[in-house]
Amino acid sequence: YYFPFIQEGPVGEDMFQWQATIMGPLDSPFTGGLFLVNIHFPLDYPFKPPKVSFRTKVFHFHFHPNINSNGNICLDILKEQWSPTLTISKVLLSIYLLLTDPNPNDPLVPEIAHMYKTDWAKYELTASYSCPL
Repeated sequence: YYFPFIQEGPVGEDMFQWQATIMGPLDSPFTGGLFLVNIHFPLDYPFKPPKVSFRTKVFHFHFHPNINSNGNICLDILKEQWSPTLTISKVLLSIYLLLTDPNPNDPLVPEIAHMYKTDWAKYELTASYSCPL
């Protein structure tokens, strides 16, 4: 099974701090990009979800309903839908899919989610404009 990642693993000797690299999805504003992701495992992992955020600053994230300009990610499996059976690979795959398929029903940036739901054409134009080539 293909996972769109270059690598994932601990940063140095600290097994609670990992880094992953996600490749930008094809046919998206992120095509050709490599995005660094920080993963911090809490002491009570796997019973609590890891804290995951984008380290790479991406201008397009200023216009994504589930990712804010600080790299924070709003994803249900990192909150109330977390399960100890989820692997980091599955978490990263979900983040990868979120890049091309935002969830406006669980937004981190409500204004963008509202535009996504009520004026798709304007959202698409603005999101495309927000992503430098």
